[in-house]
Amino acid sequence: MAGRSRSQPARTAAPAVFKRVLIKLSGQALQGEDRHSIGPEKIRSICEQIKGAAERRVEIAIVAGAGNIFRGVAGSAHGMDRATGDYMGMIATVLNALALQDGLEKINLETRVLSAIHMQEVAEPYIRRRAIRHLEKKRVVIFAAGTGNPYFTTDTAAALRALEINAEAILMAKRKYDGVYDSDPEVNPDATFLPEVTHLEAIERGLKVMDTTALSLCMDNKLPIFVFNMNDPQNLQRVLSGKRAGTIVKAGL
Repeated sequence: MAGRSRSQPARTAAPAVFKRVLIKLSGQALQGEDRHSIGPEKIRSICEQIKGAAERRVEIAIVAGAGNIFRGVAGSAHGMDRATGDYMGMIATVLNALALQDGLEKINLETRVLSAIHMQEVAEPYIRRRAIRHLEKKRVVIFAAGTGNPYFTTDTAAALRALEINAEAILMAKRKYDGVYDSDPEVNPDATFLPEVTHLEAIERGLKVMDTTALSLCMDNKLPIFVFNMNDPQNLQRVLSGKRAGTIVKAGL
């Protein structure tokens, strides 16, 4: 059989059902073998999955936590001032954002880090219109430093930024479990997987999707959340194709 003609265009990936999404990564998803670290292999795997999404012309924003480096809540539990601890956690998210930027640019994805705390030598300041313009130019935008305020988690930052940039969904990439359960599977081995739940149910039942502030923001604005295991490299593509992967958290009737 004759080979493909040089003039014949290469096959492209099928269009996605979303035009613009925000991916929320936990800090643990980036953790290396050491407890407080960034794992190069984890970064590489995540970046390859994001590249697959970008090749489908999806506009991608990212918010990463900092649990692999420092948690403000953990610091305050040991006597540190809560606001100080939260600012330290925000700075730790910038480290993760720069690691992701480095990984993405090594595979030829144009990327911008926008920080809620001004660090002009390493990141652009967060400006909503600038973020949207980067996305329109098909640059991957990484939001760092949370909301820029203490007492707010990166979950809340993800919900806020997703709404500000008019994202169609939040994709919650988990490091271990396949989605949302009716109780903590770390504690209860008989926890039941929930394929679908409303924002209100998640709040009322205390399900570990996002914190209450973030869930309330998503509920009030009918922003769906897709919770899935990122260790399966096909799950992100399944979600972008409109197929079932993990749990869908959506508005009620």
